Amino acid sequence: MVSQTARRVYRVAAALSLALFFFMVAVRFEGGIPPNLVPIVKVPLFAGVLGAAITTVGMEYFFFGFDNSSAMKKLFWFCVMLLPPLGPSLYCFIVYSRSDVFKSMMGEHLGEVQP
Repeated sequence: MVSQTARRVYRVAAALSLALFFFMVAVRFEGGIPPNLVPIVKVPLFAGVLGAAITTVGMEYFFFGFDNSSAMKKLFWFCVMLLPPLGPSLYCFIVYSRSDVFKSMMGEHLGEVQP
Protein backbone atom coordinates (compact mmCIF):
# COMPACT_ATOMS: atom_id res chain seq x y z
CA MET A 1 0.00 0.00 0.00
CA VAL A 2 2.84 2.40 0.73
CA SER A 3 5.62 0.96 -1.43
CA GLN A 4 7.06 2.65 -4.49
CA THR A 5 5.47 -0.01 -6.71
CA ALA A 6 2.05 0.56 -5.16
CA ARG A 7 2.48 4.30 -5.54
CA ARG A 8 3.28 3.86 -9.23
CA VAL A 9 0.31 1.52 -9.77
CA TYR A 10 -2.11 3.88 -8.05
CA ARG A 11 -0.85 6.87 -9.99
CA VAL A 12 -1.27 5.04 -13.32
CA ALA A 13 -4.73 3.89 -12.24
CA ALA A 14 -5.60 7.47 -11.24
CA ALA A 15 -4.46 8.74 -14.63
CA LEU A 16 -6.67 6.14 -16.34
CA SER A 17 -9.52 7.18 -14.08
CA LEU A 18 -9.08 10.83 -15.05
CA ALA A 19 -8.99 9.82 -18.72
CA LEU A 20 -12.28 7.97 -18.17
CA PHE A 21 -13.80 11.08 -16.60
CA PHE A 22 -12.81 13.30 -19.52
CA PHE A 23 -13.97 10.64 -21.98
CA MET A 24 -17.38 10.55 -20.27
CA VAL A 25 -17.62 14.35 -20.44
CA ALA A 26 -16.69 14.34 -24.13
CA VAL A 27 -19.21 11.60 -24.92
CA ARG A 28 -21.89 13.53 -23.06
CA PHE A 29 -21.24 16.68 -25.09
CA GLU A 30 -21.05 14.77 -28.37
CA GLY A 31 -24.32 12.93 -27.71
CA GLY A 32 -22.90 9.42 -27.60
CA ILE A 33 -20.33 7.18 -29.23
CA PRO A 34 -20.77 6.67 -32.98
CA PRO A 35 -21.63 3.00 -33.66
CA ASN A 36 -18.61 2.47 -35.90
CA LEU A 37 -16.22 3.50 -33.06
CA VAL A 38 -17.73 1.28 -30.36
CA PRO A 39 -15.41 -1.72 -31.02
CA ILE A 40 -12.35 0.57 -30.91
CA VAL A 41 -13.41 2.33 -27.71
CA LYS A 42 -14.14 -0.83 -25.68
CA VAL A 43 -10.54 -1.54 -24.63
CA PRO A 44 -9.62 2.01 -23.49
CA LEU A 45 -12.99 2.30 -21.79
CA PHE A 46 -12.37 -0.95 -19.92
CA ALA A 47 -8.91 0.29 -18.89
CA GLY A 48 -10.47 3.49 -17.56
CA VAL A 49 -13.11 1.61 -15.58
CA LEU A 50 -10.48 -0.74 -14.15
CA GLY A 51 -8.29 2.25 -13.24
CA ALA A 52 -11.23 3.97 -11.55
CA ALA A 53 -12.01 0.84 -9.54
CA ILE A 54 -8.41 0.34 -8.43
CA THR A 55 -8.05 4.01 -7.51
CA THR A 56 -11.31 4.13 -5.57
CA VAL A 57 -10.60 1.02 -3.50
CA GLY A 58 -6.94 1.87 -2.91
CA MET A 59 -7.53 5.48 -1.93
CA GLU A 60 -10.38 4.57 0.43
CA TYR A 61 -8.12 2.00 2.10
CA PHE A 62 -5.35 4.59 2.44
CA PHE A 63 -7.81 7.23 3.65
CA PHE A 64 -9.16 5.08 6.48
CA GLY A 65 -5.93 3.28 7.34
CA PHE A 66 -2.95 5.55 6.81
CA ASP A 67 -4.01 9.18 6.33
CA ASN A 68 -3.02 11.27 9.35
CA SER A 69 -4.47 14.59 8.15
CA SER A 70 -6.57 16.85 10.33
CA ALA A 71 -10.26 16.11 10.81
CA MET A 72 -11.35 19.00 8.58
CA LYS A 73 -9.11 17.87 5.72
CA LYS A 74 -10.38 14.33 6.10
CA LEU A 75 -13.97 15.54 6.02
CA PHE A 76 -13.30 17.55 2.86
CA TRP A 77 -11.57 14.66 1.09
CA PHE A 78 -14.23 12.20 2.21
CA CYS A 79 -16.84 14.34 0.44
CA VAL A 80 -14.64 14.74 -2.65
CA MET A 81 -14.03 10.99 -2.87
CA LEU A 82 -17.78 10.43 -3.12
CA LEU A 83 -17.53 11.67 -6.73
CA PRO A 84 -15.90 8.87 -8.72
CA PRO A 85 -13.93 8.74 -10.97
CA LEU A 86 -12.70 12.30 -10.40
CA GLY A 87 -12.56 12.44 -6.56
CA PRO A 88 -10.36 9.42 -5.82
CA SER A 89 -7.97 10.43 -8.62
CA LEU A 90 -7.56 13.92 -7.18
CA TYR A 91 -7.04 12.43 -3.72
CA CYS A 92 -4.35 10.14 -5.15
CA PHE A 93 -2.42 12.95 -6.80
CA ILE A 94 -2.86 15.58 -4.09
CA VAL A 95 -2.86 13.66 -0.80
CA TYR A 96 -1.66 10.08 -1.30
CA SER A 97 1.38 10.93 -3.45
CA ARG A 98 2.53 13.65 -1.04
CA SER A 99 1.78 11.89 2.24
CA ASP A 100 4.21 11.79 5.17
CA VAL A 101 4.31 8.00 4.90
CA PHE A 102 6.21 8.26 1.61
CA LYS A 103 8.46 11.04 2.86
CA SER A 104 9.57 8.95 5.83
CA MET A 105 9.93 5.86 3.64
CA MET A 106 12.08 7.74 1.12
CA GLY A 107 14.24 9.11 3.95
CA GLU A 108 14.81 5.61 5.30
CA HIS A 109 15.48 4.26 1.82
CA LEU A 110 18.00 7.00 1.05
CA GLY A 111 19.68 6.41 4.39
CA GLU A 112 20.23 2.76 3.49
CA VAL A 113 21.75 3.54 0.10
CA GLN A 114 24.23 6.15 1.27
CA PRO A 115 27.58 4.80 2.57
